[in-house]
Amino acid sequence: MSRFLIEVSHADDQEECLKVVHVFLSSGSHFLSNADWGCPDGEHKAWMIIDVAKKEDALSIVPPAFRNQAKITQLNKFSLDKIEKEMSMHRARV
Repeated sequence: MSRFLIEVSHADDQEECLKVVHVFLSSGSHFLSNADWGCPDGEHKAWMIIDVAKKEDALSIVPPAFRNQAKITQLNKFSLDKIEKEMSMHRARV
């Protein structure tokens, strides 16, 4: 499994916010109904972090009407050990 950040933007107006939040909450999807929202802070987006096999699976969680506004980002963690090895290899090539 891979971890993805799903970000879904919507228009900056109260009616649009209410509609989008309603769609997410009434979807019955655990992921959608537990999205985090930035609207109260002027950032009109919903965010979800999910574990699925591939990017396409992450996008399929987003309701079809909002897929064009969705941005899917694969998330990774780095260890200090791995980064130091990569830096060392990079220096050796330069």
